[in-house]
Amino acid sequence: MPSKLLQLFSMLPCLGKEGRDADIESSYYKNLSKLLEDLIASCDGTSLPVHCYSADDLIRATNNFHPSRIVRKDLNCTMFRGFLNDQLIIIARYSIGSLYHESWENEDGVRSRAIRDIVVSIHMSNHENVLKLLGCCLEFPVPALVLENAAKGVLEGDGSLRDNEDQPLILPWKIRLRIAKQLASAVTYLHTALPSPVIHRDLKPGCIFLDHDYVPKLSNFSLSITIPPTYSDAEDDPKGTIGYVDPAYMRSGCVSKKTDVYSFGVLLLVFLTGRRAWLIKPQEGGYISVIDYMKSHAYQLQAIVDPKILEEVGGNEQVEQQLHDFLELALSCTQEEIEGRPYMSNVARELVRIDESILPS
Repeated sequence: MPSKLLQLFSMLPCLGKEGRDADIESSYYKNLSKLLEDLIASCDGTSLPVHCYSADDLIRATNNFHPSRIVRKDLNCTMFRGFLNDQLIIIARYSIGSLYHESWENEDGVRSRAIRDIVVSIHMSNHENVLKLLGCCLEFPVPALVLENAAKGVLEGDGSLRDNEDQPLILPWKIRLRIAKQLASAVTYLHTALPSPVIHRDLKPGCIFLDHDYVPKLSNFSLSITIPPTYSDAEDDPKGTIGYVDPAYMRSGCVSKKTDVYSFGVLLLVFLTGRRAWLIKPQEGGYISVIDYMKSHAYQLQAIVDPKILEEVGGNEQVEQQLHDFLELALSCTQEEIEGRPYMSNVARELVRIDESILPS
């Protein structure tokens, strides 16, 4: 074991046997063992500081995980806002229950995903557009993550926010474009800057938090997978969120960097249209995706762009060109065949170009 890793492990607290609940102690060492195993496999011999919080710390910080503290909830993870050590934080707790696959419903499967989230978050926390990991708690049956606060909260499925009165807050075009540009930078970093490429596999609005300046923070790496060195893809059962999962991945079971590109393209379409990626249409007896919506309107810009954006830009030709280029980029990302899709680094560069195509007045 590399000496630098030993420095990391020495930072983790040891539980005294006196006054400690046996179940807490059992959870702690089971989680610690799995966390260290995954860190050894991923850290490439570098020092990765992790702060461990107690269960009591997080219970106090969230008023015993009171429902009023929930900022995001889905099938596999509930995120709470809390107050700890004189600062606001976000705590992510993973659930044991009905998830995407039957094999994940057991405690070990959920634990593996929570620890995967911790490990990748450690590597990614130095990027300004990733929700920074402050530490974790190993005393629950499944580890919990302690993350920096994001004042504006998490994006809704249609790309909007919720205000303090729980009313929709529609983001202006400039902010949507900036969010897309900065997120592309974070995903590019995930694909290229770590020891081996990591694929997020679940890019969607529910993974995107905004700080007080509307700077996006990518989160939830629990479904991520590492591409082995010298390989361009990896085989795994398809995972992700309906409407965002790459159809080529669904057909082949092969995940690659282009898998995230497809999901990111759908996200761009959500930002552009103000529509959810996947809508239930009971009157039509089924579902409609945002891509189906685009096709039904023959990709006509005036017909598909969020009316709030059109109202905001008021016929400005330069902004309309931005919208056109943004749409073209989204369509290139969501091509059925992966060979035709750009890499995230190209997507990031094009979004920078689009953003800078209008000079400040």
